[in-house]
Amino acid sequence: MGIGPVYVSITGFVIRSGPLPRLRFWWYAVRSMTQARAADGNISAEARAIDGVQHTLTVWRDKAAMRAYLTAGAHKQAMRVHHDLGWGKVYGYAAETPPAWDDVPRLWRAHGREV
Repeated sequence: MGIGPVYVSITGFVIRSGPLPRLRFWWYAVRSMTQARAADGNISAEARAIDGVQHTLTVWRDKAAMRAYLTAGAHKQAMRVHHDLGWGKVYGYAAETPPAWDDVPRLWRAHGREV
């Protein structure tokens, strides 16, 4: 049974090696996740490390709500420095039901675009 229509956002980020990039990544990641969970239009926000990739799976009321989050606050600050911390890809799409976590890495690899 679906909950949709919703907007699903899948991200994956590979952190550069070394203690400083890792520390900085977690500084921004924790703040960004806190922001996402409190954002207007957020339905759910989760994160998991899978095969060395830091993934997020967020579900939004609509794409506009996700974009409002994306372009403000802690997440906006993180995007300004993300190239210094590693590399990542994003995949967003409209759906009736969010994917299972088991499907997240496959969807990310198949459809993600580098940011």
